[in-house]
Amino acid sequence: MKICLLALAALILTLLAPTPALANESWEWPMDGQDVGRKFDLPDSPYGAGNRGVDLRGRIGAEVRSVASGRVSFVGTIAHVKVVVVDHGHERSTYQPVAASVRLGDAVAAGQSIGVLVGGGNHCPDTACLHLGRKVADNYLDPLALMTTSGQFRLISPDGPRPWPPEVGLRGFKRPVGGSITSPFGPRRHPVTGKLKLHDGTDFGVACGTKVRASVSGKVVRSGFWGAYGNTVSVDTGHGLVTSYSHLSSQSVSVGDRVSAGNLVGRSGNTGLSTGCHLHFMVRKGGKAVNPMG
Repeated sequence: MKICLLALAALILTLLAPTPALANESWEWPMDGQDVGRKFDLPDSPYGAGNRGVDLRGRIGAEVRSVASGRVSFVGTIAHVKVVVVDHGHERSTYQPVAASVRLGDAVAAGQSIGVLVGGGNHCPDTACLHLGRKVADNYLDPLALMTTSGQFRLISPDGPRPWPPEVGLRGFKRPVGGSITSPFGPRRHPVTGKLKLHDGTDFGVACGTKVRASVSGKVVRSGFWGAYGNTVSVDTGHGLVTSYSHLSSQSVSVGDRVSAGNLVGRSGNTGLSTGCHLHFMVRKGGKAVNPMG
């Protein structure tokens, strides 16, 4: 009799529990909008710099929802950051920094609220963002591989803040590094000289020593110290465009070398007229600087 009751109870729990997300099942977006900041960038070593998830820009207080059905397997604080983890059976989704509205063991459906976005995360120093992770066992995978996008464009309020530049601009170009954009192309007051002038590239905030990869294929036409730009590698694409990677701590290529998109050209640094570790990425068309992200 006891065995029958236990079996019945197990059956009822199985029927009431949400269906776990299967491998390769599509995920829903955890917040309104699809504003991707920093994409998935698995580091070369377990302790190396990179991004083990995807950063989605939002606002503090925004509702955060489960990407798929599952069961809450962790609610707590890790390194002073509020974290929620949902187990989908085959894989897990992680959300931070999130003030949870669910408890450990709660069953959640796809799209169900699990909390709100809060401050205190270390992934987007310049804006509020949700760091969404995806894990299978101990392996990190790209969450965006399971998420559908609605297109290249998004509506913005004319009274709101200026939107961030997109991840890529010129057709066929790739991001040379991960990291958030700390200073976009356009007029600004120089942080060292104080003069108002054109910032002729895009700055990516990354740690010194981060691998810098060619954004597009071409021939190396500069590899060395270049005044205020510090150690710089410039690549002529052969199509009237020259890409440059500046303030490097070291260069990995020499003048005359041919590189393909994704090849290592150097490592980020703080050389030249610079106030901290970052990459200054520049594109020149006919000798004139253009917006790399535009």
